[in-house]
Amino acid sequence: MSSGQRVVIVGGGVIGAACAYYLRQAGKEVTILDKGLFGKACSHGNCGYLSPSHVLPLCKPGAITKTLKSMFNNNSAFYLRPRIDFQLWGWLLKFAKYCNEADMMSTGRALHALLQSSDSEYRRLFASELTQTEWDTTGMLFVFATQKLFDEYAATNELLTRDFGVSATPLNGTQLVAVEPTLKPGLAGAFKYEIDSHLRPSELMASWKRRLLEMGVQIHENSEVTTFVHEDGQLKAARTAAGDHSADQFVLAAGSWTPLVGKMLGYTPPIQPGKGYSITMPRPKLCPKHSMILEEYHVAITPFQTGYRIGSTMEFAGYDDTLNRQRLGLLRRGAGEYLLDPFAEPVEEEWFGWRPMSCDGKPIIDRVPRLSNTYVAAGHSMLGVSLATGTGKLLAEIMTGEKPHLDPTPFRASRF
Repeated sequence: MSSGQRVVIVGGGVIGAACAYYLRQAGKEVTILDKGLFGKACSHGNCGYLSPSHVLPLCKPGAITKTLKSMFNNNSAFYLRPRIDFQLWGWLLKFAKYCNEADMMSTGRALHALLQSSDSEYRRLFASELTQTEWDTTGMLFVFATQKLFDEYAATNELLTRDFGVSATPLNGTQLVAVEPTLKPGLAGAFKYEIDSHLRPSELMASWKRRLLEMGVQIHENSEVTTFVHEDGQLKAARTAAGDHSADQFVLAAGSWTPLVGKMLGYTPPIQPGKGYSITMPRPKLCPKHSMILEEYHVAITPFQTGYRIGSTMEFAGYDDTLNRQRLGLLRRGAGEYLLDPFAEPVEEEWFGWRPMSCDGKPIIDRVPRLSNTYVAAGHSMLGVSLATGTGKLLAEIMTGEKPHLDPTPFRASRF
């Protein structure tokens, strides 16, 4: 193993963990610094989807019109809390710029490549190194209550099949109840993605932690970086209350907090915190076999082997750290509209976390501008778990000078 190749990663979520794994495999001496506990932020309470089907970004034709109609309604899936926030409004303007057919397809091609890479890597890791994650390959259902939206999605399925080779099986209402009898009769139908799977995020992060420690990665929890020591266009150390952590290379993988960490370096990528919510409980007596997205409400359902989670929604409220019970109510209403037995008691956790929403739907995986030894892996929006392994592998290749296994150009930091 090579000496003098020390790397400090700021952020102990799923992206930081994956980066640490591949950098350690490449012979680096790796230290992870997290302001809280490893794997306990947005990597903890999400719905645990591994979704190669999620090729198309949120920024697509018509997204702005739909957003404007609902953004100030706290009962809608997408909610923007009214306030003066110039960074948010600047982000929204950039987002609007990408809501066109050409950019949507370009982003889709980039995400497709990264999703395929991640899916392949996960399957390899689940077979040997990450073996306790409650990984389930039953598939995912996109469920529609109304015939209109079900029929409209057929065109999306055709596009995904034709241009990306990502295809779902359409199920009418009768077929849907036969496939997933926990859903109420009378729904319009669903599209089933066999390629999608799910796992329990807390178990994934526990597996990552065990494996990284076995590999010799150092993990420092409750170690918030307060500043950086830099000299001649290079970082020398990350400073915490407990002391300095010096390194030869640094990685910013702090999720939605990356702009705040980057600000100390004069680097503020266009990432906004998109607040998501979830409710975790025991498995209901009539527990679904499939993970599913209830499309009219944009509510997600995940049946873990050892539990059950209802999640999703999107709230742009900055870094507000209050639990908005109205958003939790939206999750419950959505589940109640579709499922025969949507809940179980007792509730184990009511949770929120901030997704790192990039303005164009693609993550940033690149060297930080003006710093020769500092890199960024952030902005994965709602696909952090799905994209983590491909991201870690690509970033390690960039940092070590190896030939990238996929084109890194769409993820460059200078594209904005």
